[in-house]
Amino acid sequence: MSKIEKIANLKKIKSLNPSEDEAIEAVKTLIKWAGDSPQREGLEETPRRVVESYKEFFSGYTINPKEILSKKFKEVDGYDEIIILKNIRLESHCEHHMVPFIGIAHIGYIPDKRIVGISKLARIADVFAKRLQTQEIMTAQIADTINEVLKPKGVAVVIDAQHQCMTTRGTHKTESSTITSRMLGLFRTNSNTRSEFMNLINSANS
Repeated sequence: MSKIEKIANLKKIKSLNPSEDEAIEAVKTLIKWAGDSPQREGLEETPRRVVESYKEFFSGYTINPKEILSKKFKEVDGYDEIIILKNIRLESHCEHHMVPFIGIAHIGYIPDKRIVGISKLARIADVFAKRLQTQEIMTAQIADTINEVLKPKGVAVVIDAQHQCMTTRGTHKTESSTITSRMLGLFRTNSNTRSEFMNLINSANS
């Protein structure tokens, strides 16, 4: 798909979205449903603030993650060991309840004649986090995108997060956290490589 076609598709999708005024009215409806009045002084500006917040929370829908990794470097001087970016703070929203889950991600890969700026790994994680998500799918999306664009010898992603749908409602298990992982290439086929990655991220956090 050409760049022009991609832009056209994005415009088409955007044209189908409700307007900002419609989103504000929807928030007013929720306030009334909750039992309060959107005309009350303390709530008059709340619908607009909520919509502005949602623009930030879900900004990942407007960004193509593959384009973030488009700038690659081939001068690696033969480096072929694990590269890890650890303790990447993630803030996402559960697609089941639209409440936050917050945690950290560790991303590692073994380059095959090409590397990417390390900040790009954090940005990839942010793009997928800024969407309605499940942690399992987000973990796979991050790893699969890096694998597809960089074509490394292996990719490893581990995410550890607390879900407010469990800590502030439902079971109210405030100390619980969820850990997910996605191992590709050498991290999946070679247990020593996988163990090295896990030891490095665990020692870094001890």
